[in-house]
Amino acid sequence: MIEIELDGKKVDVQEGCMIMHAAEKAGTYIPHFCYHKKLSIAANCRMCLVDVEKAPKPMPACATPVTQGMIVRTKSERAIKAQQSVMEFLLINHPLDCPICDQGGECQLQDLAVGYGGTTSRYEEEKRVVNPKDVGPLVSMQEMSRCIQCTRCVRFGQEVAGIMELGMSHRGEHAQIETFVGQSVDSELSGNMIDICPVGALTSKPFRYSARTWELSRRKSVSPHDATGANLIVQVKNNKVMRVVPLENEDVNECWIADRDRFSYEALESADRLTKPMLKQGGEWKEVDWQTALEYVANGLQGVKAQHGPQAIGTLASPHSTAEELFLAANLTRGLGSQNIDTRLRAADFQTDGKARWLGTSVASLTTLQRALVIGSNIRKDQPLLAQRLRQAVRNGGKVNALNAQAYDWAMPVANTLVADAANWVQALADIAAAVGAITGAAAPVAGNANSAEAQAIAKSLTGGDRKAILLGNAAAHHAKASSLLSLANWIGAQTGATVGYLGEAANTVGAQVVGALPKAGGQTAGQMLAGGLKAVVLLNTEPAFDAANGAAAAQAIGQAEMVVTLSPFKANMDISDVLLPISPFTETAGTFINTEGRAQSFHGVVKPLGEARPAWKVLRVLGSMLHVPGFEFETIEEVRAQAIPADVQALLSNACSASVDVSPAAGQPAAAAIYQLDSLVRRAPSLQLTADAKLQGGL
Repeated sequence: MIEIELDGKKVDVQEGCMIMHAAEKAGTYIPHFCYHKKLSIAANCRMCLVDVEKAPKPMPACATPVTQGMIVRTKSERAIKAQQSVMEFLLINHPLDCPICDQGGECQLQDLAVGYGGTTSRYEEEKRVVNPKDVGPLVSMQEMSRCIQCTRCVRFGQEVAGIMELGMSHRGEHAQIETFVGQSVDSELSGNMIDICPVGALTSKPFRYSARTWELSRRKSVSPHDATGANLIVQVKNNKVMRVVPLENEDVNECWIADRDRFSYEALESADRLTKPMLKQGGEWKEVDWQTALEYVANGLQGVKAQHGPQAIGTLASPHSTAEELFLAANLTRGLGSQNIDTRLRAADFQTDGKARWLGTSVASLTTLQRALVIGSNIRKDQPLLAQRLRQAVRNGGKVNALNAQAYDWAMPVANTLVADAANWVQALADIAAAVGAITGAAAPVAGNANSAEAQAIAKSLTGGDRKAILLGNAAAHHAKASSLLSLANWIGAQTGATVGYLGEAANTVGAQVVGALPKAGGQTAGQMLAGGLKAVVLLNTEPAFDAANGAAAAQAIGQAEMVVTLSPFKANMDISDVLLPISPFTETAGTFINTEGRAQSFHGVVKPLGEARPAWKVLRVLGSMLHVPGFEFETIEEVRAQAIPADVQALLSNACSASVDVSPAAGQPAAAAIYQLDSLVRRAPSLQLTADAKLQGGL
C-alpha cells in the first residue's frame, strides 16, 4: 500500500492502481466517459484530466498510476479548465437532439455538460453526420452522429463478449464505430453495449421511443431463464413492463445480463397471452369463469382418482417455475395419493442420490479458475453469463478444455477439445480418466485408452494449476448415461483436485430438487409420464412439444390422457389440453429461484396480473383446498416460502453419485434447447426470434 494526497485528503491505495481507482476509494467523483470498471483502460475521451503536482500538464486519471506521496487535485482551476476544454471539444459535433434522444434522463454527456459545458458554442462550421446502420433486431445504431468515440462498445465485444463485432474505422473527425462489412451484431450479450454507451448512440431497438426514463418506476427482480439467476431491474409504466436492465451483483451476474434476460419481456404483451380460463367443449375452446374452470379440474382429478387410482394422475412442471409453485404442485400431486411429479423434462437418465445437483462451486469462482473441463455443453449459448466468467479466467491465464459432439465457437481460446459422438461420451471420459490415472498413478475406475492424444492433453491440463472445475452442461445432464458421466467426472475431480458440478439448465433446476418436485418411491419419472399411460396430466408452465426430450411424440402421448390441465401464461398446448388456467409470468407474481450455486433469490411481482391471470401458487392453493388436501392453508407467499425452502439450502446440495460406470454406447442423442427456445417467454419474444441465433435454430 502507498499513500497519496487527493484533494487535501490522505488516501491509502494499492501500488500500481490508477488515480481513478484511488478517487473511487476516497469517494471522489472524477468525470469520465471511456473509463468503465469492467473494461480495459483506453484513455481516449480525456474527460478525467486531473491536476497532478509537478506534472507538466493535466493527466488522465484513468491511465495515470499512483506513486508514493503523489499530490492530486481534481477540483483545481487547472483541472476544471482542462475538463471544460474536453467537454467543448466533445460537443462540437454532437447533435442538439436531447429532447428526442432515448438516452435522455440517463445520459452521462448531458449530465456532465451541465457542469462542464459552456452556455454557447464557439463552433460555427457544419457538424459531422454519420449514416445510420442496421446491425440487427436488438441494438439500434440509428443515431451514430451522437457517438463520442469512447470505444466502450468495442472493448466490451473484445473483452467480455469475446467477439469483436464493432470497431472504429477512418481517422480524425471521420472516425466512426461500425460493424465489419456486411456483418451484424449477433452476440448473445449484445444488449450490454446499450447500457455501457454513455451517450445515445447505441439504444434498445424494442424500447425505442416507447417511454422516457423518468416516467418509469424501477423494481428488482430475478431472471427466470437460465440457471445463473441474473439480477434484474424491471422498469414499469402504467402497469406495463417497458424495459429490463441489469441490477449489479458481483457474486452472480456482475453488471451484465444476457439478451434473453433483457428482451424476453416483449412476450408479456404477446397476442398469445391467456387472460381468462378456457374449457374445451365439443372440440371448441370457450372462456369461462375461474369457479367453473377450477371445479372442472377438481371434479376431473377426483373422477380419475376414483376410476383409475391415484397413480393415474401425474404432474409435469417446468423448472422455470418458482420454488413455491413447484412445492405446491408436488404437495398437491402427493395429496391426491400420487408420486408422479417431475421437472426433468429433457432428461433421459433419472437416477438420483437424494441430493440436489448443483454447480459444485460459486459462480464468482469461475472467474478465478486456472483449469476447467466442460462436458456436453455449448456453454456460450446455454449459459452466456457463465461463459463470460470462463472467458475472464482464460484472459487471466486459465485453460479451458472441452468434451463435446462438435467443436463449438465459445469466443475464447479452448486449450484442448475432444470431439466424440454423444453415444461415446462415457468412453471418451473414461479415456481422460485413464490418462489422469497414468499421471497420478491411480487405477482408473474403468478401462480406457490412456494413449489418446486428446485425452492425454486434457489430463495433463487438469493435473496442472490450482483452482480447477469439471462442469457438466445441459447435454451431459440430459444424456442417456448421465450418471456414468457424473461418476467418472467425480473420480477425475478427486484425482485432480477439481470441483465437479452441473452448469444447470433452468432458473430453478436446483430449486426443483430442493423443494422435492421429483418422484419418490413408486412414482413415475418425466420420461415415463411423457411416454403416455397417464389418465390425468397437470402441465405447469410446460409445453411438451418444445420442453420435452422427444417433443412431438411426448405431446401426442400426453394428448391421449382423459384430462389434460395446462397452467400457463400463454395459450399453450391447445391441441392436447382440456382446460387452460391463466397464471402469471415472473413479472406478475412473487417467488423464489434457486440458482445453480444454490443461492435462493426471492422477488416480488412488478405489475398486476394481466386480465384474469392469477399467480400459480394461488391457483394451486385453491385447487388443494377444493380437493381437501391437507396443508394448503396459506395466506401469503412468505408462508409458502418458509415451508418450501429450508434455512440451509447448501446442506441439500451434493454431486455425489453411487452409479456404476457403463461405457457401452448410449442410445439416442441428448436433448438440449437452443438459446432462444429455452422457455415459453423467449419463444414468444419477437425481437429475440429475429436474431441470427434464433434463425439458425428455427423459430417457434
